[in-house]
This record gives sequence, C-alpha cells and structure tokens, in this order.
Amino acid sequence: MALATMKTRREIIARARPKYGKATKKEKGLILDGICEGAGLSRSRAKRLLAANESAESVKKTRKREPKYDEEVTAALEKVWAIMDFPCGKRLIAGISDTLDALIRNGEIDIGETVMGKLAVISASTADRLLARSRQGLNLKGKSATKPGTLLKKDIPIRLGTEWDDAVPGFVEIDLVAHCGDTAAGEYVNTLDVTDICTGWTETAAVMNKAQRHVFKALLSIGERLPFPFRGIDSDNGSEFINAHLFRYCKENGIVFTRSRPYRKNDNCHVEQKNWHVVRRNIGYGRYEGNEAVKLMNCYYSSLRQYTNFFQPQAKLIEKTRNGSHIVKRYDSPKTPYRRLLDSVHVSDAEKTMLRDIFYSLNPAKLKRDMMLALRLLMKYQITGKTR
Repeated sequence: MALATMKTRREIIARARPKYGKATKKEKGLILDGICEGAGLSRSRAKRLLAANESAESVKKTRKREPKYDEEVTAALEKVWAIMDFPCGKRLIAGISDTLDALIRNGEIDIGETVMGKLAVISASTADRLLARSRQGLNLKGKSATKPGTLLKKDIPIRLGTEWDDAVPGFVEIDLVAHCGDTAAGEYVNTLDVTDICTGWTETAAVMNKAQRHVFKALLSIGERLPFPFRGIDSDNGSEFINAHLFRYCKENGIVFTRSRPYRKNDNCHVEQKNWHVVRRNIGYGRYEGNEAVKLMNCYYSSLRQYTNFFQPQAKLIEKTRNGSHIVKRYDSPKTPYRRLLDSVHVSDAEKTMLRDIFYSLNPAKLKRDMMLALRLLMKYQITGKTR
C-alpha cells in the first residue's frame, strides 16, 4: 500500500485521538494497529502522536534532561587532569582519588560535596569525553648515544625482557638518556634512568657525562633513596654500565647483574618506556652542558620522582597473545608505584608506614609548580643550533 500523505496522516490521528484517550488497553492496541496500517507510521511513533497530542508532521522531539556532569564538574576534572599531567581516562580515574584528597588537604582546590561525589563515580570513558576538547598531543624524536662496552661482557649473562616480570620489588632496569641535541659530539648532560620492573617505581639522576665514575655514583645515590634494596640490575651493553665498578659492586652485595642483547631495545622495555614518559616528555631533546644544567636538572628530578611515583598511575602488561599477525595485549588496572608497593607482601610494614607518611606530606599542585619553575630555569641553559 502506498504511504499516506501528510494530510491523510493528520486526519487519521485527529479522528483516532478522542477514542484512544478513553479506550481500554486492548482497544488501544486495536486503534494503534489501524493507524499503523492506514498512516504508515511505526507503532511507537503513532503512540507518541496520540498520547502527546502532536500533529503527524511534527518533528520528533528529543528528550531533554539536565546533564549529570555540569560545567563545575568539568572544570574540577580539568584541573585535576592538568595537575596529573594530562593522562588518559583510565589512568586519570585510577589516580583521581589520591590526587583530589591531596589537593583538598593542601587547600589547592575548593569543591562542594556534590561535585566531589560526581568525580568519585565518573567513568573513564565519560572523563575522556568531557576532556576531549582540551587534549593536546606531543610528538618528539631523538637519537641514541649508546656506545658498546666490551669489558666483562662474557661474565655478565644476557637477560630477556620478560624474565623478571613476576619479580619482587628491587629488580631494576637501568639506562642512560642523552641530552645531546642534534649531535653526539663533545661533552653533554645525561640522565640515569632506573625503573623497578615489579612496581614501575622510577628514579632519575642527571650526570655530567657518561664517565663510569659519574654514572656509578649516581646509581649508588639512587639506591640510597629507593624504598627497597637492589636485588637485580639489568643494563644495556654500554661501557658506562659494563665495567669493573658495577660488576664488583653487584658481586659484593649479592645483586644479580645481567645485560640485554645488543640492539634489542625490547629486552629493556620497562626502562625504555620510562625514558620517554618520564625523561623525554618532561626534559625534551635539547642539548645541555655544564654543571649548572646538571644541578637544575637534578632539582627538577627531585620533584618529578615524587610526582611520578605517588601520583601517576601506570598500567602493567599482564598478557600478550598472537593470532597470526594480530597481537592482543591485556593490561591490569592502573595503579601508582606507591600503591603497588603498599599492596606488595615483599615490603615491610615499616617501609609502608614511611611511604604513607611521605604521601600525606605531598602536594601534587606544589610539586607541579616546583617542576615548572626548575624547568624554566633549566631552559636557559639549553643550547640551540649546531654544536661543534
């Protein structure tokens, strides 16, 4: 049957409306059947027209409701998101409780109970939607400055990237990040990056160059402030690590010392990830030289270590399966390294109490301000243009 004209539809609806309002449930069903057949309307559309006293040509009205997450919630979410360094929705929601508590405790944010309650139940996908317009991207590239070390390589066993995945806290990967700009010539600042495989706890220290004694001294300094002892150290094949100083230190202290396969960055996947997320993303790829740059960079890292380890949730890869050319990865729920240490049975109660005391003394907004100030001062020492 040909579809009814708009005029015919109006007439059918107008005739049926008085009867429909007084009809029983069964009679309403029969009336709707007749309208659907005669007017060519869907049953739900005909029912709405009859019940709402609409004309057949009316445009379907969308339901309007007050948004659950209003501008006040979005503004508070954006502030927390910025202080947490613009994470994705899943990482944001995983760390929003700790960060909000710290901000409120230190008087950095003033929100009502209603907003607080909404932020406590907001989902990751909703957070991503509310923050979509504010997102920014960053794409940087750099170069490697690793030079192979041959001394003692035969005495240091090779470790593959997955062998310590289930290790207790204390098994770390170490690497150097070069701040050499566009050339590796001359002497420049480097960052020693130490990442715990079990918890993701990351420590960084700037050193004047790649001299073995400077790198070894920085590693010892990092070991003193870690909340757990070194149990294993894995490095690449650079001469700054493959040397008698580190080999003897590990042997005397019962520390497992291993190295990756040459030219296989995936063997050091945990620290390589932090090279970008912790070092490059914050310091960039510029060239830095001199002791003043080292001091300012370490000043920046003193705040960054607390900011990263106590307020930056991280997701760990727990399974990777291959189906032909398709790889499926599964991750656990994001947690900060601090929370992973509190959950670990290998960390003593005294160490956990110390970590909690440190956490409650921290203000993430102040840490962010201190980092920005140190970074502005550090940028004055960045060398631009071709060097040597």
